[in-house]
Formats: sequence, structure tokens, C-alpha cells
Amino acid sequence: MYSEWITSEALIAAFLIFLGSFVQTAIGFGLAIVAAPLLFLISPDYVPAPICLVALYISILNALKHRESVEIGGLKMALIGRVPGSVAGGLLLVMVSTDILALWLGLLVLLAVGVSLLPFRIEPTSPRMGIAGFFSGFFGTSSGIGGPPMALLLQHQEANQLRGNLSAFFVFSSMMSLIVQVPVGFLTFHHLWITVPLLPASWLGYKLALATTQSLPKEKIRLAALLLCTISGVTAVWQGLS
Repeated sequence: MYSEWITSEALIAAFLIFLGSFVQTAIGFGLAIVAAPLLFLISPDYVPAPICLVALYISILNALKHRESVEIGGLKMALIGRVPGSVAGGLLLVMVSTDILALWLGLLVLLAVGVSLLPFRIEPTSPRMGIAGFFSGFFGTSSGIGGPPMALLLQHQEANQLRGNLSAFFVFSSMMSLIVQVPVGFLTFHHLWITVPLLPASWLGYKLALATTQSLPKEKIRLAALLLCTISGVTAVWQGLS
């Protein structure tokens, strides 16, 4: 059974999680956007449950790190909207094929890149937070990529406030996604088992980001992450169409 931890696929998966955790710690989101499409190409078993488990782990670390900047009251409507969105995402999982899911992953990543490049600001009103929470649940439960809707609304917050609020939201949202994935058969002991070696890689990405990103321009990290996301998104779309 331990052989599942030392295959070339598992090592590549750990490296992708390392990169994703670095990006998420550096800019507040990005774990699944960076890692999910390529993880899916390695093995569909990695998406969505294992990446949601890693997202829960890295979000707890970041939420604790930035706990003084968290404003739970401002997230209330997003948390409420997240619940029905998670249920809808779980229904999608049992309705689509593997190829369709790969295409879905790729399109979501490319959409996230496009959203990140939008020049205008969208104010995080309560109705918009509720809508963003719903789509975060829908996307996050079905693909592991639940960050972009919330990041779009909160992206103009101060850096530590952005990291703290997104991390606090992701703790709740990851738990919701995992709860929904159990009854539809996408979270089993096998998924828990293959997630175990990904957690040290996530921790290393987290620690490296804390040690280095204070001296690196945030915009350069963001642009490098967007480039990597574009490559992984195009790859997933190609796989879904082939």
C-alpha cells in the first residue's frame, strides 16, 4: 500500500501541490487553479476530494497565520450561499463523465485567469457575496476550484486581510465540499490515503512562501501564477476535447 506514495505520479502530484500551496500562501488563493488540471491528468482520483483536503489543510494554516485580519461578519452571506452551491456541485459530479470534468476544469481555470485580469473593481455587497459563495460552492465541490468568485470580490482588500478572509472562507467551504463528496462516492478511504503524502508538500510550499514572498513583488508572483494557470488550463481543455 505504501507503494502508492512513491510512484512517479505521486511525486509529480506532490510537486504540483507544493507549487499551488506556495501560490495560495503568497497571494491568498490559487492552490486548485495551479494544481487541479494537471493533477487530473495524472489521475482523476486526485480531483476533487484530495485537493479539497489539501485546501482545508493549507487554509487552516493561513487562517491561523492571519487570524487578526479575518472579518467573519463580512463573509456571512458568502458562507450561506456556499451551502446550496456545494449541493449543486455534488450533483454535477454524478452527472458528468471524466472527459467532461477535464474540460470543465480547464475552462474554469481559463475563466479564473480572465477574471484575475479584469481592470475594474466589483464592490463586495451582501447580494454579490451570496452569489459568489454559491458559485464558489458549485465550482469548488465539482472541481476543487472554488476560489475565483470570492477572490474577484475581495481582491482589492489589503494583502493580509485578503489572505485571512479568503483562508477563513476556504476552511468552511472545503469542509462543505468534503461533506457533499462523501455520499456521491468521491471521498473514500482511497482518496484519504493518496492525500497523505501531499500534506508535507503543501506545508513546504506554505513555509517557503512565508520565507520568500515578503521580499518578492506580489504582482510578479501573481503574473507567474497566471502564466502557469494558463498552461494547465489549456492542457486540461485539450485533454477534455481529445
